[in-house]
Amino acid sequence: MIFEMTTQVRVANIEEGQKWYEILLNKKPDFTPHEGFAEWELIPGCWLQVAEGTLTEGNGPLRLGVTNIEAERDRLIEDLKIGSFEIHSRPEVPVKWGTFTDPWGNQLGFFEYLNKGEEQERIKTIIGTIEV
Repeated sequence: MIFEMTTQVRVANIEEGQKWYEILLNKKPDFTPHEGFAEWELIPGCWLQVAEGTLTEGNGPLRLGVTNIEAERDRLIEDLKIGSFEIHSRPEVPVKWGTFTDPWGNQLGFFEYLNKGEEQERIKTIIGTIEV
């Protein structure tokens, strides 16, 4: 039985990396167990680890669900100076999505459900509430 998940990205400098990911995620890390490492619980049981170490360029993409992809893209372009963040969609796919790269070469992205009723049901199922 799988009940939790972690994924890790590497950064060259943990101070710079932690600051960048704090802006991306709009919060401080939930757990910093030792030097060179920070961890955020994105939703219950789903953790993103940022570790100082050898870069793994081209890693990902790790895409995070958001309720307004355009607003998030605009925020990241402004706050993190993201240069390339195109939003894509296809008629047979129930979400629109976009991918960008952090300063260390890790591929990240967002996706947004097109059907807002489905989105609210997913949020309720995953985090137990529809307040976002």
